[in-house]
Amino acid sequence: MAPTEWTVVDFIHRGPWWKNHGIRVLNLLLVIPLLTASINGLDSSLLNGLQILPSWQDMFKHPNSKTLGLISAAQVIGSIIAFPFAPVSADSLGRRPTLFIGAVIMLAGVGLQSSAFNSGMLAGARGIIGFGLTFGLNTAPLLITELAYPTQRGRLTALYNASWYVGSIVAAWTCFGAWHGAGTSSWAWRVPTLIQALGPILQAFLIWIVPESPRFLVSKGLESKAAASLARFHSITNDERDPLIMFEMAQIRHALKMEREAAASTSFGTLFATPGNRRRMGIIIALAVFSQWSGNGLVSYYINLVLEGVGITDAGTKAAINGGLQIWNLIAATTGAMLVERLGRRTLFIISNVGMLVDFCAWTLTTALFNTTGNTIAARGQCFVEAVSTIPFIFIFYFFYDIAYTPMIVAYTLEILPFNIRARGFAVMNFVLSLTLAFNQFVNPWALDALGWKYYLVYCGWLIIELVFVVVFIIETKGRTLEETAALFDGEQQPHVLMQTGGEAATMSMAAPRGPGIWIEEEKSTVTDILEMRQTRPQRIGECSRWTVHHDDASGTSDTGTHSFEAI
Repeated sequence: MAPTEWTVVDFIHRGPWWKNHGIRVLNLLLVIPLLTASINGLDSSLLNGLQILPSWQDMFKHPNSKTLGLISAAQVIGSIIAFPFAPVSADSLGRRPTLFIGAVIMLAGVGLQSSAFNSGMLAGARGIIGFGLTFGLNTAPLLITELAYPTQRGRLTALYNASWYVGSIVAAWTCFGAWHGAGTSSWAWRVPTLIQALGPILQAFLIWIVPESPRFLVSKGLESKAAASLARFHSITNDERDPLIMFEMAQIRHALKMEREAAASTSFGTLFATPGNRRRMGIIIALAVFSQWSGNGLVSYYINLVLEGVGITDAGTKAAINGGLQIWNLIAATTGAMLVERLGRRTLFIISNVGMLVDFCAWTLTTALFNTTGNTIAARGQCFVEAVSTIPFIFIFYFFYDIAYTPMIVAYTLEILPFNIRARGFAVMNFVLSLTLAFNQFVNPWALDALGWKYYLVYCGWLIIELVFVVVFIIETKGRTLEETAALFDGEQQPHVLMQTGGEAATMSMAAPRGPGIWIEEEKSTVTDILEMRQTRPQRIGECSRWTVHHDDASGTSDTGTHSFEAI
């Protein structure tokens, strides 16, 4: 008889997550690493908001475009410098200590930034913030992905990047409020920079109440701690013999064993050492480029020109419109995050790329018509045409961009990477993002000045390439554990072995003694030992959470034992 193929769906909690105490507490704790994306959103949006404030302009002597470019790029430069160190720290020290280190470094940068009195100090502060932020950006998603309950992982990881706009909203409206409340006082720009310290302070003090990644603990030989952590938050009975806990532990151990056999030592070269890894990295690098070169960088640059083109020159009005756009982005990104498990990753990517392509082509057409027949249109009211055609296209474009690329650029990357290269692979993605962001900051303005609306045609053609790539290469990962998802790239046998191994471990636990402390030293053998033990097969009774375990005794007669528990 062929062995039963198991998936995590066979063992998970099936009710609302908020009725499960462990999941409820875990999700609340995961808000702490989730703050990293909001911290990033606040930092990335803060400088744009500060430039609107007259007091900031006066303090830094109305910096020219080159100086502004240096200040903006300083954060990216700091991120690039931290690129080699962040994943090494996450893999050697752990996820929590690395987040703490990043928060402390960021606090130092925020302190320098809020007290800056010239452009050099400000650029240096931005570089320090970027350096510390990279430690958080590289580590927080790993901790969330590796801790989350299986059915919550997709939504939580997608919400991580979607929460970027929470920080962006705070930055936009804080600058708006400071402009109205403090006027030309230096506190009009210092208060928003001081608010930036709130997130790192919370993380520095509270990260220690968040459990460490079970996968990191197992990789360091601390299986007892890993099982206890999983039992506390993934089992409703706090039982390390719970079938789900056994399933997850077996898959983690077996996946780590296979990864170590495939690569005796892990380095950045491991990312491209096997066909499966090269396929992973090709998708990851492509998605990182797509997330910045889909026209969104161009849109961000063009917003100010659009507002001035329709006669909006007041600083407060510009800040209000910018704040409204960030709220719209948050709604769209959150919608996408909530649809990840319902529609799947591949479907959302396809919808996003089709929508962006159609919208950008229509936007290019209206822009071309305006430029080629500008005099006629101007006679009928230039402001009306600009406001009616251009601004709505920006909102529509961001809707399609946000439902996929904002929530899933991080989630999908982490899902397809196996543990031994997850930190380094994610660091490469962040590095590519930094490079493409630098391109947007320096090349897009020059290209727009030289080519005008014709530069839009480049993005129309590029969006076609993106759509073809997404349709051909993106695979669906919905409904799989991290180990099963990562194994999809390493051949058909790998997922089957992982599911069978996890299932065997889980069904064995149904007839085994229960209680904490079962992960003793003699049990730290390879998961292949489980496959050599007897077959145990559970059968679900109706729709309830009862299981019947069948096994044969030594005489060959069938003995049935019924064990009742709530499947989680």
